[in-house]
Amino acid sequence: MSDPNPAAIPQTGPLSSIDALFSPRSIVVIGGTERPGSVGRALMDNLAVFPGPVFVVNPKRATVMGRTAVPSIARLPQPADLAVIATPAAGVPEVLRECGVAGIRAAIVISAGFKEAGPAGQALEAEAVAVARAAGIRLVGPNCLGVMSPHRGFNATFAAGIARPGHVAFLSQSGALCTAILDWSFREQVGFSAFVSVGSMADVGWGDLLDYFAEDPNTRSIVCYMESVGDARAFLSAARAVTWSKPVIVIKVGRTAQAARAAASHTGALTGSDDVLDAAFQRVGVVRVDTIGELFNLAEVLGKQPRPAGPRLAIVTNAGGPGALSTDLLVRSGGELAELGESSRLALDALLPSHWSHANPVDILGDADAERYAAAVDIVARDPGNDGTLVILTPQHMTDARATAARIAPLGQAHGKPLLTAWMGGPAVESGRVLLNEAGIPTYDYPDTAARAFALMWRYTENLRVLYETPPSTRHADRRDAVMRVDALLDGVLARGRTLLTEAEAKEVLAAYDIPVVPTLPASTVEEAVAQAARLGFPVVLKLWSETVTHKTDVGGVRLNLADPDAVVHAFDAIREGVAAKPGAFLGVTVQPMVRCQGHELILGSSVDPQFGPVLLFGAGGQWVEIFRDRALELPPLNASLARRLRERTRIAAALRGARGQAGVDLAALDGLLVRFGDLVVNHPRIAEIDINPLLAGPDGLVALDGRVVLHPASVADAALPRPAIRPYPAEYRGEFATLDGQVVEVRPIRPEDEPAMVKFHAGLSERSVYLRYFSAFPLAERTEHRRLARICFADYDREIALVAIAPDGGLAAVARLIRFGTAGEAEFGLLVADAWQGRGIGRELLLRLVHIARVEKCSRVSGLVLSENRGMLDLCRRQGWAIHPRRGEAACEVVIEL
Repeated sequence: MSDPNPAAIPQTGPLSSIDALFSPRSIVVIGGTERPGSVGRALMDNLAVFPGPVFVVNPKRATVMGRTAVPSIARLPQPADLAVIATPAAGVPEVLRECGVAGIRAAIVISAGFKEAGPAGQALEAEAVAVARAAGIRLVGPNCLGVMSPHRGFNATFAAGIARPGHVAFLSQSGALCTAILDWSFREQVGFSAFVSVGSMADVGWGDLLDYFAEDPNTRSIVCYMESVGDARAFLSAARAVTWSKPVIVIKVGRTAQAARAAASHTGALTGSDDVLDAAFQRVGVVRVDTIGELFNLAEVLGKQPRPAGPRLAIVTNAGGPGALSTDLLVRSGGELAELGESSRLALDALLPSHWSHANPVDILGDADAERYAAAVDIVARDPGNDGTLVILTPQHMTDARATAARIAPLGQAHGKPLLTAWMGGPAVESGRVLLNEAGIPTYDYPDTAARAFALMWRYTENLRVLYETPPSTRHADRRDAVMRVDALLDGVLARGRTLLTEAEAKEVLAAYDIPVVPTLPASTVEEAVAQAARLGFPVVLKLWSETVTHKTDVGGVRLNLADPDAVVHAFDAIREGVAAKPGAFLGVTVQPMVRCQGHELILGSSVDPQFGPVLLFGAGGQWVEIFRDRALELPPLNASLARRLRERTRIAAALRGARGQAGVDLAALDGLLVRFGDLVVNHPRIAEIDINPLLAGPDGLVALDGRVVLHPASVADAALPRPAIRPYPAEYRGEFATLDGQVVEVRPIRPEDEPAMVKFHAGLSERSVYLRYFSAFPLAERTEHRRLARICFADYDREIALVAIAPDGGLAAVARLIRFGTAGEAEFGLLVADAWQGRGIGRELLLRLVHIARVEKCSRVSGLVLSENRGMLDLCRRQGWAIHPRRGEAACEVVIEL
């Protein structure tokens, strides 16, 4: 698509509030001035090239910098799409009120003096946001540099000039960094599709920005400088939607250990907020980088080259040292050095001097000319054993950097794999760099930087692959009874004034979710302890029974391998003595069978992160858990694929598969347990912390040997409890109904595991059904392509709810989708019934359910397009109260229901 002409921005029809922020047709500046050195003057200078009307509110002047001035917003000669506000902070709420009355629906607040100025400024910011929301105004800022859209000639900032047009959207919470990056971009001739300083993010946040630039045709990649996440669920939801088609690359400050939250539980102590951020980014396909250089290097290479299919990089170089440096950083960054295939080695033997390296990195020697370079790169790039090629050139006396670049340039898109280059040196190689960049081949000053860029490309590709990998089909148990039982237990604990569950209570919670637990029998006296031990059979374990002690081991509250009644008596007395200084701590003991350690001790837990809510932790457990720190984090809920990925990110994963003659663990069973544990966490937000340590995993099965649960106190209202950053499966929309001929059909929201069933569903559709739904002949191969179906089956339930109707034989009888869009609570729907199930009332039932869901989800309006010849669908909508609006000049009608 060619870049739009700024002068061709449409001048009629309303703009959405978000569109008005980045593509306004007319602007009013409040605080614009001709005073040199002022922010208002810089704004006016930068808006001088804006192709549309720019007005200035100034009661003392008729014009400012050649633009029409008016005494107040109410006196504007025509409506404005956007207000740019650079007045003292105290007056901003009133300015926003006037904007609302004038019908302005977007504002950029440059002014400082809000929450960064203390409590009074925080209150002022809250007032400004409340006024803006009441007036339907979307707000960037306050305390920001402003916004640029270079392709449209729009520069509402006080920076020194406008960025070059390009295809990278740069979003930053630091205005000072924006100006530094802008200055750098002029020197490096780097262009941008947008330049946005978000300031305090009082209203428009990361989620809004990602949503907008996901649809912007000029944006190919989005890079962010982030200091805080803001609304975590909105950010993750938007990032998940955009990363499938455009890379989102983030540099987030705050990697220090001081960011970690101190907590009493093992899980809390191990869960630092920065680690959680990494897990959250990985969950939605966002790539996190460490430096500004990496931020733009990765954006450039993903914009110019195809993604690698794997981690294997081949290196062609005319010097050994740079190849070795590249290899080191490649491997440390998660990439792999590719192995040369036999045919490639033979071809290189025929091409190169006998003393070439005979391995990867392929050292073609210092006297390599352009022809040798090109031939070697072509051979290596064709090798199926690698996923990309890095070409390194060092300037030696016989090296012609430009001629070599010219011969390599045609190979940039030849093999469907990324090709990166490092032309090392200064002026002697500059012409070659320019030629490669013009050919769409990224070039770097240093080869290790290029190797790191390749590894980050692979990380992005792999994150997306795993994110949308179809999980194996699993049985999803109905947990409604379990939820009620656990909630009743937790309510009882809170009613007794406690937040710490006893071990027996914690194990009852786990057992409700089919997590195997070791039998745990309470005993308040030594006689009961001996009797319980005899009932279980020796040897046994005694543990402290307490409603106040957090970690039993720390007070000598765990006694193992008790072989007879005397040992039980001595252990009982020792445990009681260990907490004698803690009044009320000793209620007795619990007696458990001694489980011989035929397996691995694991830890599985959850604690609450201040930004992302509940976070799952899995890794090596036991008493040394905080010493070895072998753990991985993930956001709940999980499916089988995500559970496997969580497990595989730990070092103990290799041992769980079986090693050194020891049998492995049933990994499918372990993954299923992780999924159920995640369900437990999201179903019961009253739980603040939960640990299973140890979870014994061996060839004979899985069993929780100990459990610990801490609740949020009763004083915390249900509405204030932390919620998962990723919305869990909306089980509340499950149900059944009977078709007109008496068949019982299950209806439920779609799951990732439904993709194979979706393929079969589409394969059974007639050409007529496909045409009525998609308005054209939509080929089966395109309808069932994994990339398309993954977007439907891996639904973000905050944005889209797809219902599937399950026929008695287990196949899909129909699919209905409700998709939210915009910020005004609007949604659109789609509905498709299998030919064999048409005429049985399924369409009627699903449409009713979609409308019900739309009301529950607080949608204000649902619409859809229906072909005029689809009389059955139009009649169905009419009977259910939808308005039918024929589209002029089109063979379709818009059907609408206001809620």
